[in-house]
Amino acid sequence: MVGTLRRVWNPPNPWESTHVEWLGEPPPVEVQVYEEHSRSILAENDSPDVPFRWSVNPYRGCQHACAYCYARPTHQYLGLGAGTDFDARLVAKVDAPELLRAAFARRSWAREEVVFSGVTDPYQPIEATYELTRRCLEVCREFANPVGIITKSALVRRDVDLLVRMSQRAQVSVFVSIPFADEEMARRIEPWAATPKKRLETLRVLSEAGLYTGVSLAPLIPGLNDAQVPTILAEARAAGARSAFTILLRLPSEVRPVFLERLSQAYPDRVGKVVHALEELRATQTSSNTFGTRMRGAGPRWEALMRLFELSCRRLGYEEPGRGEAPRSPEARVWQQGELY
Repeated sequence: MVGTLRRVWNPPNPWESTHVEWLGEPPPVEVQVYEEHSRSILAENDSPDVPFRWSVNPYRGCQHACAYCYARPTHQYLGLGAGTDFDARLVAKVDAPELLRAAFARRSWAREEVVFSGVTDPYQPIEATYELTRRCLEVCREFANPVGIITKSALVRRDVDLLVRMSQRAQVSVFVSIPFADEEMARRIEPWAATPKKRLETLRVLSEAGLYTGVSLAPLIPGLNDAQVPTILAEARAAGARSAFTILLRLPSEVRPVFLERLSQAYPDRVGKVVHALEELRATQTSSNTFGTRMRGAGPRWEALMRLFELSCRRLGYEEPGRGEAPRSPEARVWQQGELY
């Protein structure tokens, strides 16, 4: 729910903090931060495509600027754009920890898993100074509430100590999103996210700390990163990842022009190939809004991609290969042979 927005004229600079080693070089983009006092912080999901009910989004927008991000249209609810506004006009929900504590304190709360996050990266650069995600996780530890995390950022390593303490009281899982093995390709499509190498290092640190970790190969972009699937799975497994999932690229109306413009600038010779492949996998469309089918494809090419993914997972010893799944607490993960999620 959108609350009151207040522009911060001099927002805290995460690159002036002690966390620069995890954030990398600052992007050449002027960032505007708005502080929001929300009315609630728990977002309830009712889509059968997403295997969790509750999520917390401490921020709106994401400075990682991934061209394919399905969450871009959410910025339009604020009267902002789904393109560069989503990357550079960010919202910090400054009372998120207090709202989460109030939600957990209700007698009706059943200590269900909460996922960080549904429509933003909880460890994007401004988290280094706002620390809203960390403070929310401290609330989760206080109430012994199960948590799932998915991120592209190495900044999650800052919270390893907290996550380990949390895992002693409730289930904790951390998935690192690595859709590209190719460093240059990652930089062109996900310009301000951590490099694949740094994400693999992060997986290793989390795994060696004893946390349950996994890898997200999402989105799967046919004609661009599909050939990199075995490499990503092998490198993530070597870094300690125990499970993996993949989701087919979706290009809803507001996302399609952002992604195709970025792709045409970076790899003009691949645009037609990618669009044709998506249309083949989605029956002449590049996106689907239908619940139950949005995250997957159909047809022989999709089955071939999934066989490659599943066989790679089995060979490498992953616990539960999944199709179109997002993080769940370990005991809740179920994979059925041949089922398209």
